[in-house]
Amino acid sequence: MTNRSVSRRAMLQLASSAAVASLLPSEMLFASSVSSNPLTLVPGDARIGGLKDLNGYFPFTPSASVEEWNVRKEFVLKQMKVACGLWPMPERPPITATVHGRVERDDYTVDRVYFESSPGLLVTGSLYLPKNVTGKLPTILCPHGHWPNGRFHDHGETAIKTELASGGEKFEVGGRHPLQARCVQLARMGCMVFLYDMMGYADGSSFTQPLAHGFAKQRPELSSPDTWGMFSAQSELRLWNTLGLQTWNSIRIVDWLSSRPDCDATRIGVTGASGGGTQTFILAALDERIAAAFPAVMVSTAMQGGCTCENASYLRVNTGNIEIAALVAPRPIAMSGADDWTVEIETKGLPELQKHYAMLGVPENVHAKYFKFPHNFNQHSRMMMYDLFNRVFKLGADEIVERDYVPLTIEEATVFDAEHPAPVKTEATEVALLHALDTAQQKQIAALTPQDAASLKEFKRVIGGAFEVMIGRGLPPAGSTHFEKAEENSRDGYLEFKGALQLKSYGEELPTVLLLPQNWNRQVVLWIDLAGKSGLYTADAQPTAQISRLLKAGFAVGSPDLYLTGDFTENHQPVTAMPIVDNPREFAGYTLGYNHSLFAQRVHDVLTCISNTKFHEQSPAKIHVVGVNGAGIIAAAACAIAGDAVSSISIDTAGYRFVSITEIRDVNLLPGAVKYGDVPAILALCAPTKLNIASETAESVAITESAYKASSAAPEFLPSSKESAAIVDGLLKQV
Repeated sequence: MTNRSVSRRAMLQLASSAAVASLLPSEMLFASSVSSNPLTLVPGDARIGGLKDLNGYFPFTPSASVEEWNVRKEFVLKQMKVACGLWPMPERPPITATVHGRVERDDYTVDRVYFESSPGLLVTGSLYLPKNVTGKLPTILCPHGHWPNGRFHDHGETAIKTELASGGEKFEVGGRHPLQARCVQLARMGCMVFLYDMMGYADGSSFTQPLAHGFAKQRPELSSPDTWGMFSAQSELRLWNTLGLQTWNSIRIVDWLSSRPDCDATRIGVTGASGGGTQTFILAALDERIAAAFPAVMVSTAMQGGCTCENASYLRVNTGNIEIAALVAPRPIAMSGADDWTVEIETKGLPELQKHYAMLGVPENVHAKYFKFPHNFNQHSRMMMYDLFNRVFKLGADEIVERDYVPLTIEEATVFDAEHPAPVKTEATEVALLHALDTAQQKQIAALTPQDAASLKEFKRVIGGAFEVMIGRGLPPAGSTHFEKAEENSRDGYLEFKGALQLKSYGEELPTVLLLPQNWNRQVVLWIDLAGKSGLYTADAQPTAQISRLLKAGFAVGSPDLYLTGDFTENHQPVTAMPIVDNPREFAGYTLGYNHSLFAQRVHDVLTCISNTKFHEQSPAKIHVVGVNGAGIIAAAACAIAGDAVSSISIDTAGYRFVSITEIRDVNLLPGAVKYGDVPAILALCAPTKLNIASETAESVAITESAYKASSAAPEFLPSSKESAAIVDGLLKQV
């Protein structure tokens, strides 16, 4: 067999890739052709090329069939719910709203409304009702977007003159108060309309506007495991974010409105522009009670939403606003574009949505139109919106014409007064609210602790489903990996191989080594170590004592450099901070809303190695995964995803818990990890695969014990050892 080598310098320069052999005898491993140019063996890992951010390109590819779409739709909806903190959906008790301070106008009224969507979390807004209309009313939700002062917005004299001159508006009053204008017109068309505040705008509670929408700098004093606030590592670990809380408020508004005797629950719509457009399509995608939606100047293949309230970890990983809008199908949706990031909506996004809706049999239910005006929800866009609801909800208007009205003053619109005092908004109240929400959430998660086979199945559906989203990838299928050998060396009693394992569909490669004993027992140990493949060796390049024991017993041993460890870095040491996008605002969602976390990417690497081994034509009898030296939880997470592809799991957790993380750039930051049970839950998801754990006890991983008991198995607890002797002892018992 020809020995082709790559210089160490070349490996360092190009080693964004190169990976483990398929962990089988060499004559089977390297049957594929090897390039005569050694530099082509390590062409680079696509992950090195940079991160995606909110200003990327987000096309939508329609599914080929309804069946294919239904599978995709189920996953994306779950991904969105996880991102919003709504998986599983929180409890939704009946809402008691305070409705007061009615303002009378000629043909409509406006009430002031506030209620708690969850204890301490407020919804505030204005409820418009038509006069002299009987029966159940079609109902429209109106999230306002990032217009100055929100629900109290007034364009001002100068701006309205420009609007009138450009033809964007027809009436001075409607143009100065465009948020109120749409509510008035819809009420005059016979609709109940609720214009409600985003977090911090107008009366919006329970956070300030600078916090909810302007957050830029991490607050170390609110980032400890015991005391944490919004946008901290701890809030990320629990998936509390502004987008999710605003979405929850919108869902609870639908709960409240649909419970009213004057609401026609079959005719509920939603419309908003800009940030309100984001809220519109997010709500419509998640809540099928929304019968029609009109997100204005927001849906596009370009910029996805710049505010902290429009981003959340996981939300747009491998998806985007066009596909989220597609989730509304087959229900009607229409969109407006302007001279902003939505300028190309008619040529980029709409054609794909039309194909998607046609595939579902309702091509008439999707529309989009570009209007040559700056970013807006002006009279032209509003007319398009009125037409949508008039048609879909059969409002019966032969001609829709806006006319002047008397706008609400701030005093008439505010929901708080002497009899209804506004709540205090401080860092202390912020922390108290989030901790209260978290307590309720943890109670809900704790109720999923497995007790028997049925509850274990539900635990895996909910908690396992969440981790499927958080990791973002399953076991690569058969035939998806490809090995190219770089080096082969004959050693004392074993062969040493170095090569490149490629996961071509993702452009990923892992620098890896395989040690293959002469007396191979057809079992493979994947040795996962944050030191990478160098963890197999002593300082003088000999196998360590524990690796030597495995080789002598006949085990093949393979070890990769996980992403940003080993040959991925110039100093061969793991990076000390997670890479982030180029955004001056210190919010994890700007990175992790579009990219997998570093932790998840390293789990992907382990899954690639497992797949490569399992699906080789000369597959081994058993695959054992070992995780040590900081990689124990990474290995365990991969095995939780891989399921029965793995014969046994042996890890040393070193007592690690995600809850200890205090920095948003921590290399192990995995948003949601604490919410869904931390390390013990990951181990529980491995049941019933044989599990050997070091540095833990039955008490420290109680939920793991419960899950294994429910699956008629039991984990084995091992003493912690820097040399991993106890782990190797356990493996040797399996020969």
